[in-house]
Amino acid sequence: MAIIAVFNQKGGVGKTTTALNLLAGIAQRGLRPLGIDLDPQAHLSHVFGAQPKLADDSVYSFFVRRRPLADVAVITRSGIVMCPAHLELSKIDSLLGKGVNVVTRLRQALHQTGTMPGPVVIDCCPLLNVLSLNAVFACDLLLVPVSCDFLALQGALQVERALNALEPVFKLRLPRRYVLTRFDVRRKMSDEVMARMASAFRPDEICATRIRESVKLAESPAVELDIFRHAPESRGAQDYEALVEELVSTGFMS
Repeated sequence: MAIIAVFNQKGGVGKTTTALNLLAGIAQRGLRPLGIDLDPQAHLSHVFGAQPKLADDSVYSFFVRRRPLADVAVITRSGIVMCPAHLELSKIDSLLGKGVNVVTRLRQALHQTGTMPGPVVIDCCPLLNVLSLNAVFACDLLLVPVSCDFLALQGALQVERALNALEPVFKLRLPRRYVLTRFDVRRKMSDEVMARMASAFRPDEICATRIRESVKLAESPAVELDIFRHAPESRGAQDYEALVEELVSTGFMS
């Protein structure tokens, strides 16, 4: 099954919204995905109603106590399995460092037999730290949301440079896809960012699907719902369904 990490080195680009609705879109196909929240802010965990009071009941204990992921996973009210985050995750770098055994810990766990009953979606924090490196080393695909502003594009370019620097370690080009979010045909900046993406990244690594600006999409996390449950007929639901279908059609998910 696929492991997809959602990451950009710029916050506020729709990263958690994308992870949330990817999980929900996969569930719409009759699968039970696993969500892993590696952002100490724990926004994804909050939306799914999985907010552990203790760090030991989160992925923090997976990294620090070496607890199995299954021990910290919970089934959310939407039926998605979630390994929740906790604020204590912000201390992981100082506690563990960035040795090879540390940054590959998640990869080793996810590739153990029986760990992944379905696709995995990892929500990363907007820093290239030990948590996001774990996601990068574990994933089959890095999905980079790029909201239609120039700072988001700069963050995506930083991701591209980091991935290129890691290629000698991977000994291959890590599959990545850049997806435009908050796209609005009425805004000139949307067209400008799209044009700059076309010149900065490989054409086959830019998603055809664009996530359009949508009030329903923006408000759904605030009411702790994915877009499919909040507004199933909305543009946001259509766009995220299209994104899931694109990832299936390009072979990243079955």
